[in-house]
Amino acid sequence: MTTVDDLWYLTTQAEQQAEQVYHRLTDAYDDFLERTHSRRVSRSRFRTLAERIAEFGAPYGAHSVVYRPSGELLLVWHAGVDMWVVPGGEPDPGESFREAAERELAEEAGVSAQYDGLALNVRVDIRCDDYSTWGVLPLFEARPEDDPTPEPADPDGEITEAAWFDDLPENTRDRDDLRAWREFALE
Repeated sequence: MTTVDDLWYLTTQAEQQAEQVYHRLTDAYDDFLERTHSRRVSRSRFRTLAERIAEFGAPYGAHSVVYRPSGELLLVWHAGVDMWVVPGGEPDPGESFREAAERELAEEAGVSAQYDGLALNVRVDIRCDDYSTWGVLPLFEARPEDDPTPEPADPDGEITEAAWFDDLPENTRDRDDLRAWREFALE
C-alpha cells in the first residue's frame, strides 16, 4: 500500500469514528451549542490528528467549560500554545470523554466540579493538501463544587496557571465560542 493510499484509508477510518462519536454525543445530551472550526495543518500534524480521530473520534480530546454562578469562566494557561484555554485533553484507555474532561480539570486546575451536560459540540474540519477529515471536540458544562482557588498540578507541565475570568482575555483560544456559549447558556 502506498503512502497516499495509507493516508486516504486513515481519513476514512477517522471520519467513520467521528460520525459514531458525534451521534453518541448528540443522542446523549440536549441543549448544547454546535460550532464548526476549520484547520489547515502540515502533513505530519494531519496524520497525528487523523490517528487520534480514528482512535477516539476527537482530535483534541474532551474539555470542561467550568463557570461560577456569577458567569466567570475557568481558564488555564497552556505554555505550549501560549494562550489561555479551557482545561482538557485526551482520554486514557477505557475512559469516556466526560471522565477525561473531569480528570484533566483536576490535573490542570486542581478543581472538582458538578457536570451538567454538554456545553459545546464542535466539529473540527482538518485539511492538508488534498486530504481532509473531521472530528468532534466535546466541551462539557460544569460548575465548581466549592469556591476553589485553581491550582495547576499538570503532570505534563504544559499548564502553568489557572484563573477565573469575567472578561475573557484577548489571547483566549476559541474565545468567540466561549462568548457564544455564555450568551446561549447563561443569559
